[in-house]
Amino acid sequence: MIHLTKIIAAVLVLLAIALGGYAWVLSRTPAKPPPVAEALATTSTAKTPSAPVYAVVIAVKPIAAGQPITAEALRVEQLPINPTGAFKEIAPLLGRVPVFDLGEGTPLLEGQLASGLAMRVEEGERAVAIKADEVMGVGNKVQPGDFVDVFVMLKFDGKDVDRSQARLLLSRKRVLAFGNSSVDALPSKTADGNGNPAAAQQQRNDAARTAVLAVPVEDINRLTLGESTGRLLLALRNPLDTNLPDPSLLAVLPVALPPPPLKRGEQPRGPLEGLDSAQAGLTAADLVTGGTAAGRRQSEPRIYAAPASLPRQAGSGARPGLEVEMIRGDRSETLRY
Repeated sequence: MIHLTKIIAAVLVLLAIALGGYAWVLSRTPAKPPPVAEALATTSTAKTPSAPVYAVVIAVKPIAAGQPITAEALRVEQLPINPTGAFKEIAPLLGRVPVFDLGEGTPLLEGQLASGLAMRVEEGERAVAIKADEVMGVGNKVQPGDFVDVFVMLKFDGKDVDRSQARLLLSRKRVLAFGNSSVDALPSKTADGNGNPAAAQQQRNDAARTAVLAVPVEDINRLTLGESTGRLLLALRNPLDTNLPDPSLLAVLPVALPPPPLKRGEQPRGPLEGLDSAQAGLTAADLVTGGTAAGRRQSEPRIYAAPASLPRQAGSGARPGLEVEMIRGDRSETLRY
């Protein structure tokens, strides 16, 4: 009887331990919501979408103004905002130049980057505007992107017709803009500034007054002097025609500011090029005469000296001296000394 009681007690203890373990397992398992509650939760989640994000290119380090943008300075971030003019990819930004300094974490926008006609100018070139009219611009048939030869006409007065000259000044120069049209394809401003289509059409019909050429910096002196001392003429040429004159066949024009003399033992210098040539400059006399001494003598005023006057007589108010007659073209002037 005693053994039976012990057995029953042991069974009860084991049963209590099993029930306790089962209760502990149930407490660790989350309760499954009823079907109706689960359906309501799913509907609530569907009605509350997550906030949208946008791919935006930002700067991962400071970018200095005037320096080309590299891939190492950019990264694509997912932002909750999408600024106007932002970029989604890095490739279109490579090589672009910011117009002001950009800090780290700044989204890159189109308005922050250099654009317009300046981006069409190659390294070593400058965009130069010259006066244009219907005759000079090939009957206003010149268009942006064309290539032209620039001729200069230097005309003297009626008594010195033999000294007038016309020659090729610059060859195969690219036209960046002519009148209101330019190679950057930016829309022209209307006459009234209000976007009036009629005013814009009238402006397009107006005769071109300026032509913008891409000119190597060392040739700008020749172009500006040619325009100021004579008349320029544009000659339209086929873009496939790449023939250029041989500069070695003509003498190099002397510069307005000669370099300093060589020091003892210093190697001879080569000809000035690029910005150095532009800084040295060019004189109008050398442009007209070709830099030759004979040409300079022809361009100088002719001076004729009269013989010395007779000695002054006693009591007369006249005094001896020289009379020099200076003749410039059709003008004559007498100077007494």
